[in-house]
This record gives sequence, C-alpha cells and structure tokens, in this order.
Amino acid sequence: MSDARTLSTRPRGKDVYEYALLRVVPRVERGECFNAGVVVYCRARSFVAARTHLDVTKLLALDPAADVAGVRAALRAVEGVCAGGEASGQAARDDAGRRFRWLVAPRSTVVQPGPVHTGLSADPAAEPGRLLDLLVS
Repeated sequence: MSDARTLSTRPRGKDVYEYALLRVVPRVERGECFNAGVVVYCRARSFVAARTHLDVTKLLALDPAADVAGVRAALRAVEGVCAGGEASGQAARDDAGRRFRWLVAPRSTVVQPGPVHTGLSADPAAEPGRLLDLLVS
C-alpha cells in the first residue's frame, strides 16, 4: 500500500506556502505605493512570519509630511502578530492561518496587503527573507 503523499503532485520535500506583499500607501487618495514587507504562511508547517523594510526616502518622496514613526509601528505590528504571544495582542490565541488571513484582509490604511500568491519551498521559514530581498529591498 502506498502513502498518499507519494501519489500527490507535490514535489517531494516541498510545501506550498502563501505570501502577500505589504505596501505603504502614504496618501490613499493618490494611490501611490511601494513595497515594504512580506507576510508568508505555510499551512503544512503551521508557520507564519513577516519581514519588513521601510525605505524612508521613498516614503518622504511620496509624502513629505508622512508619519515615519507611525508607518514603522504599523509594520512592526504585522511582525508582532505573526510572531504570536504577547506581541500579537488579540490574535495571540489564533492559529497561524487565522493570523495570516487577518493580516492579508483588504484595508484602506497606510500599510496595505497586496494580493496573495503561492509558491513551493523545502524551507518555508527561509521564504520571508528571500522574498524581502527579491521584492522589497
């Protein structure tokens, strides 16, 4: 009798993960934005993490009056929700999937999630850093 995992189309040793970019939209009415982070979720490993990098020069170019400390705090809050525990506030008791879904829900604020994309990885925990380097930095 064969294992169901060997019959799947999933490449051996790789797990599906989902990710969304975090965008900074300094002035929502103008619609201008830039990438400032990524949130990654892997259901198979019950893993969720975020990595962020705020380019202050871009932020101030789009809005010289932007609240830099406020944007940094919003990005840190996303990382905190992913980390769980005390840093995640009301989401502390939620599983990784619920925290990811809450973080990627559409919102009209200065820090907004982009669309959710998928990928395959043997090491989903490495994806936040890799995607941050590729798509943000």
